[in-house]
Amino acid sequence: MDFKKLMSAQISKSKPAAKEDSTTKYLRRADIEAARQAQYDEEQRRTAAEREERMAKKRKLEEDDAEQAAIREAKMKRLAEESKIRRETQEREEERARRRRLGLPELCETKAENDETNGTDLEDIPDDELRSKLRELLEPVMVFDESHATRLQRYYTLTGKALTSRPQLSKGPIPHALQPVDEKDMLIPEQLPSTDDTGGTKFLYRRLASYLSLLLTEWSIMLSQRDEATQSSASGRAAYQSYLTVLSDLTPMFRKMEANTLEPDLIPPLCEIVRFIQKRQYVKANDAYLTLSIGKAAWPIGVTMVGIHERSAREKLHEHDKQAHIMSDEVTRKMLQSVKRCLTFAQTRWPPDDLGQLMG
Repeated sequence: MDFKKLMSAQISKSKPAAKEDSTTKYLRRADIEAARQAQYDEEQRRTAAEREERMAKKRKLEEDDAEQAAIREAKMKRLAEESKIRRETQEREEERARRRRLGLPELCETKAENDETNGTDLEDIPDDELRSKLRELLEPVMVFDESHATRLQRYYTLTGKALTSRPQLSKGPIPHALQPVDEKDMLIPEQLPSTDDTGGTKFLYRRLASYLSLLLTEWSIMLSQRDEATQSSASGRAAYQSYLTVLSDLTPMFRKMEANTLEPDLIPPLCEIVRFIQKRQYVKANDAYLTLSIGKAAWPIGVTMVGIHERSAREKLHEHDKQAHIMSDEVTRKMLQSVKRCLTFAQTRWPPDDLGQLMG
């Protein structure tokens, strides 16, 4: 027998049998990608479920808070009504005791009942709001021995008289009593009415007020259309504050136009500025504003008195007809500065066809 074969047989018997591995040595990329995608989808489903659960809990908490707030509000309103009834009852009792102490006749209860029956056909107004409305009409908030129904009837009586006597204010950024005109009638004419023509001057004031109200309305719309990031920024807040300043500074001009007390020498240059703005000639409008604000008066530059004789140019310093109106008082100065800001906004809202007319 061959020795080599015997040794090979013994060695093969001593070695353990190799187990077959069920797993493959190599994996396909598609299988790995499919497993990763399945794991990602599972994580996304779990995240969406958790998010939905959190949102449901949040909605439930908000609904509970709103319900609790409504309950509290109803309870506070009920307690306020009960407190009001107790207060009125206590006041009536004190009034009865005072009358008995002073020997006055008893308080008539049928009067209040008749007042309540008489006021049932009128539209009811909350008592606090009714008091505020009476205060705005410069009327006493409460008359002695007056119930809510009597106060309501007195308010409607006063309102009926006030509506015929008080002018209706326009709906705009600056409410005014000047009746607005159509957009086609807002154009300022070249020939202005004379100071003696009251009707023409009043119509001119209506034109100015209507156009400035249109411009300020467009300004407010532009500010409201900005995104939240721009509105909350420093520049956005400054722009809104500038708009509020213009509204505050132009209000005296509207009041003067209502009362027909606007300075006569301010009307022509102001109309000239507005006319150039309407024509989109902003450079000319700016020149008219500079002429109005700075004026054409000579300024004392250099030496004006070198001896006993005046220089010839010094006579121009006393020409008052060329002085600037913006230096007259603070209200006029702020008013004209607001007109300048309206000019700056107008060229961004209605840009001119000729770029050379852009100011600044």
